[in-house]
Amino acid sequence: MVGDAILIALYAAIGAAAAGLLGALALRALRNRSVALSLTVVAAVTVGAMLAGTILVAQAMFLSDHDLWVVTMVCVMAAVVSLLVALLLGRSVVKGSRELTEATRALGDEGSFTPPAAVPMAELAQLSQQLVATSAKLAASRERERTLEASRRELVAWISHDLRTPLAGLQAMAEALEDGMVGDPRVYHTRIRAEVGRMSAMVSDLFELSRIQAGVLALSPARMSVYDLVGDAIAGVDALAREHGVRLVGDGVEPVPVEVDGREMSRVLANLLVNAIRRTPADGTVAVAARREADRVVLSVTDGCGGIAPEDLPRVFDTGWRGTDARTPPAGAGLGLAIVRGIVEAHQGSAAVSNVPGGCRFEVHLPAAL
Repeated sequence: MVGDAILIALYAAIGAAAAGLLGALALRALRNRSVALSLTVVAAVTVGAMLAGTILVAQAMFLSDHDLWVVTMVCVMAAVVSLLVALLLGRSVVKGSRELTEATRALGDEGSFTPPAAVPMAELAQLSQQLVATSAKLAASRERERTLEASRRELVAWISHDLRTPLAGLQAMAEALEDGMVGDPRVYHTRIRAEVGRMSAMVSDLFELSRIQAGVLALSPARMSVYDLVGDAIAGVDALAREHGVRLVGDGVEPVPVEVDGREMSRVLANLLVNAIRRTPADGTVAVAARREADRVVLSVTDGCGGIAPEDLPRVFDTGWRGTDARTPPAGAGLGLAIVRGIVEAHQGSAAVSNVPGGCRFEVHLPAAL
């Protein structure tokens, strides 16, 4: 009995191997054809392996012709049913694949992806979900690109305006000096120096912003106290505050340590303070505070500008953005807050703005030093 079982297994294995080899060759020849045809081949190989093994065993065991005919008919019926099921499954898969292909083509042509109503296989359904997520990311990226391009056009227009005005004045003053039409040249010299200084500051801001956007801003972080950082920034803008009649208050500054690039972070605070002083009316107050929250240090500058329109709050840190009342000098080119955000994000921090009673508050969140 054991010997017969081994012999039967051997003949069955030989028949199945022969059918499997033929099926593998067929699948290789049809590898670029429809998946429905490949599924049909797989079903045929399954039944063919069973039929070949049965015939070999029947011949070896000397079964009667009647028994062999019965077994053969059973295999043929099984083959017919298997092929029909394989064709139905293949057609369903092909239909789902074509619908997914059409939806994907729309993603490339129209920029949006609408998944098919029904996907026959879990793998295709997962692919459809991934394409939906990719479509959403592409839409967000296109929206950011449109916003950035609009900001760039706005920035170019404003810088062109801000440069054209002082250049025209410099040209007029230079011609007046050249023609000897000026009674006291020192007045014109002072005005020329002021205009050149303002344009140099604008060019410096543009260079700084270009380094930030190109990702080549080199930082040299060092451990320092926020108290010293804020104190130096307030001292640097004290003269401007007195000129505008604005009080600077820095009583709410905690001496918490941070690890930052002192020069770049001083520029951040200077930009925020200068912006706050210029937007705060005379006899107003600009308050600076710093506190620690968990693993973050929060620096804030609160002004008395009267607040920012809610629809403008998301754009405050955009390149070239200036409030509706900031179209003319000395408002600058709208680069200061964009530079603030770029430097803060380079320190793995974030910048935010919110309205408060009578004004607005700019906050800089930085990682606390360990």
